[in-house]
Amino acid sequence: MTNIAEIYGELKFDEREMKKRLPEAVYTEVQESVREGRRLSQEMTRAVAKAMKEWALEKGATHYTHWFQPMTGVTAEKHDSFIEVDRDGGPLLEFSEKALISGESDASSFPSGGLRTTFEARGYTVWDESSFAFIKGHTLCIPTAFCSYNGHALDKKTPLLRSMRSLNRESLRILRLFGNTAVKRVTPSVGAEQEYFLIDKKQFEKRRDLIYTGRTLFGARPPKGQEMDDHYSGAIKKRVEAFMEDINERLWRLGVPAKTEHNEVAPGQHELACIYSAANVATDQNQLVMEIMKKTAEDHDLVCLLHEKPFAGVNGSGKHNNWSISTDTGVNLLAPGETPYENAQFLLFLAAVIQAVDNHQDLLRLSAATAGNDHRLGVSEAPPAVISIFLGDELTGILEAIEKDEPYGGFSKKTMRLGADALPHFPVDSTDRNRTSPFAFTGNKFEFRMVGSSDSIGCANIMLNSAVADTLAQFADELEKAPEFETALHELIRRTIHDHKRILFNGNGYDESWIREAVEVWGLSNHPSTPEALPRAMDENNISMLMRQKVYTREEMQSRVDILLENYDKTVMIEGRTMIEMVRKEIEPAIDHYLFTLADTAEKKLRAGIEISADHEKRIIRKLSALLDRIDEASDALEEYLKKAGEISDVEACGLYLKDHVVPAMQDLRDPCDEAELLTERSVWPFPTYGDLFFGVR
Repeated sequence: MTNIAEIYGELKFDEREMKKRLPEAVYTEVQESVREGRRLSQEMTRAVAKAMKEWALEKGATHYTHWFQPMTGVTAEKHDSFIEVDRDGGPLLEFSEKALISGESDASSFPSGGLRTTFEARGYTVWDESSFAFIKGHTLCIPTAFCSYNGHALDKKTPLLRSMRSLNRESLRILRLFGNTAVKRVTPSVGAEQEYFLIDKKQFEKRRDLIYTGRTLFGARPPKGQEMDDHYSGAIKKRVEAFMEDINERLWRLGVPAKTEHNEVAPGQHELACIYSAANVATDQNQLVMEIMKKTAEDHDLVCLLHEKPFAGVNGSGKHNNWSISTDTGVNLLAPGETPYENAQFLLFLAAVIQAVDNHQDLLRLSAATAGNDHRLGVSEAPPAVISIFLGDELTGILEAIEKDEPYGGFSKKTMRLGADALPHFPVDSTDRNRTSPFAFTGNKFEFRMVGSSDSIGCANIMLNSAVADTLAQFADELEKAPEFETALHELIRRTIHDHKRILFNGNGYDESWIREAVEVWGLSNHPSTPEALPRAMDENNISMLMRQKVYTREEMQSRVDILLENYDKTVMIEGRTMIEMVRKEIEPAIDHYLFTLADTAEKKLRAGIEISADHEKRIIRKLSALLDRIDEASDALEEYLKKAGEISDVEACGLYLKDHVVPAMQDLRDPCDEAELLTERSVWPFPTYGDLFFGVR
């Protein structure tokens, strides 16, 4: 049986290892440099590199790599062995401070959005001192940032670290105004909930759509899906339980604090959540979670699907990004306390979040914009594309009282009594949970529910950190000049609530009347698709804020928009071409084969003199023949749209064309194919059905 205390973090070069292996002065310097955001001296770095190498060799590592997160959506690594050769040709095991601090990679081979071309290949990886190194297989992995020869960020970590620096700087300005001089650092803390599907590997290998795109492009609804709500938090199946035990152990050994596991709503769907960490560490950990989930699933003859909507008709998978702000003294700045109405510091930070989300709602939306997520948003517990904030009745009541400059009557702290003496009484939370809200306050944090399951949480936290930092900077500018702090503070909070209350909504986010009201009455933005959402990053309101906070340059942001639009275009094109291939090579031949079988059966019945019985086959033949005609016409139409899309060179124009023409054409092709599946004999249908996939893992 696994002893968590013994194995936890054994493959991570964390504070415990550093404390054991570094001289006390070096260890103290490392801790202070991380806490205060300072660079280590060359001497200190040399000591860390020596200790890290010795630890890695003891753990059986033979290589090291700078582990980074380019704009591919996955991690990247190039392995170098520790071996050097001495003058006599013998082996030396070396790992210098230079090898720790930086490495070189081919920047032109990763997406750069035009920042790098083939003849401008040089790029650099740079050690992130605040994220611990770890061992994966036989390789020491050093979390790093990735930049071009010209200093442009080509990854997701660099802008995240910049945004954390900005949030720290502006938060400290606010805390100093409240007389707090003890806090030296403020850090955004994140806990990510990762949803995923598990299916049997043999079933996966029989479906070209899953192999090529990660989602099913065809599939009729089975007799049973998630209607009975029996899968959610139900007893975990044996194979799934073995997988979960295995992945927990692997993550714990790496020091990834896997905490919660359970069945999700849809059949075959599950969730894993980690304990809160600093935003950059949490992002690293979530990338590891996704990678190890996929590898571990294979060891159990399973496949882990991280696509946002692998199956139509049931819930998709998201990644709930729980975000808060904490000080190095252990205070959560978004914790209301027992009397939030009197907690001016909390109310000011809350007001900053409200203003930031309202002013930069487009940035939050585009931080979760992918082709896969477009299929998920707006239904089945995924939030709509319209950004709003859920605060719950108590906080909303407090803000309304402040706006009106009235005393707050308050809510009595309720205690839950369930009417059974054997059950304990317990206090009720001051806020409910709203699964239709994109951005919900849940006690001492905000839960951003829009991020897709396959995406990095980096972008969402970059936008959150940056927007809140910019708002806090505005607040600090005003309050630092105020002749009387308390009066100015109260007026600032009151004015912010009044000016930005349009973003607050506690109701049903799926209600069409709310969507209309949000857009037509309150002027909130609504970008349902990725090609509509992504270009909004370059709106002057957004790009000027990101540049003001030194999180992105204009060129870096434009490159990301281009990369993400190109990813959207490629994804939809691949899906469309996959559909054509499956129809031409699998679905149409299967239907043709079954039609001949039906015709042969009908003919045999007629020869046998049982003419009436042949009517059954004739009816199915007529229906399938009509569907086959529709399938053929829809295939031709989709092929034509794909051809025209391929001729559009501008990525934004291509994305809009794909959204308006190819995506609907794909649905037009899918519909008759799914109808045909229900009429075709099970043994003839060319690939596993939804029922096979949903219930194939026992």
